[in-house]
Amino acid sequence: MKALAIDTSLTRITICAKNDDNTAYLTLDIGMRQSEKLLPSIEYVLSQVDLKTSDLDYTVLCKGPGSFTGLRLSFSALKAIELSHGTPLYGVGTLEAYSYAYSSLPFPVICAVDAKKNRFYVRINKGTENIIEDGDYEIDAIAEKIAGLESSEFFVCGSDAELFIERIKKDIPSFNKKLFCLKGKPNETENLFAIAEDMIAKKIPALKDFEGPVYIRASEAEEHLTSKASS
Repeated sequence: MKALAIDTSLTRITICAKNDDNTAYLTLDIGMRQSEKLLPSIEYVLSQVDLKTSDLDYTVLCKGPGSFTGLRLSFSALKAIELSHGTPLYGVGTLEAYSYAYSSLPFPVICAVDAKKNRFYVRINKGTENIIEDGDYEIDAIAEKIAGLESSEFFVCGSDAELFIERIKKDIPSFNKKLFCLKGKPNETENLFAIAEDMIAKKIPALKDFEGPVYIRASEAEEHLTSKASS
């Protein structure tokens, strides 16, 4: 199949295009310059596998949780392709995309992304079973949930796996479960292709026009308005 995958849910942009068996990747960790680089980067990556946007069978993105600005960027770019060419757009939860490659492990998998303010976006799976739903949790609450699970060993993945393990060990000295992770930051966009094509095979619908990013936590502006209204 011919497809384009984008992950802008965190601080970096990752774009992957595939033309059947040929793939091209580009990752940009460039902070506030994401908006000016996204569209030319999409064109560049597509050109590396001899594709144009009109050739695509589908597009897929990480739909959140993640950066408000980053998620809006990828939704805007891929919805524009959808409107121009009728290309189906699929959305995959960020934590699902990051943990997909480890679903065959024999012990629970924790996917962790730093949500700042002493919190993490987390989900816990064992195989295809979702043990803890995607959520925005304080580190103490996550440790308590893990402590209540039967398994003594947990594999941790996600963009902030090492930080997650470090924080639990530092903040909760009594924590006695074994947590381990891989070093480095894998490229998750190829996981998006696999998940999207499974959705296509199962006839799961593409995103509707009205469907947008998943924001587990309210934005600071929304928090400010809520606080102002209640005072």
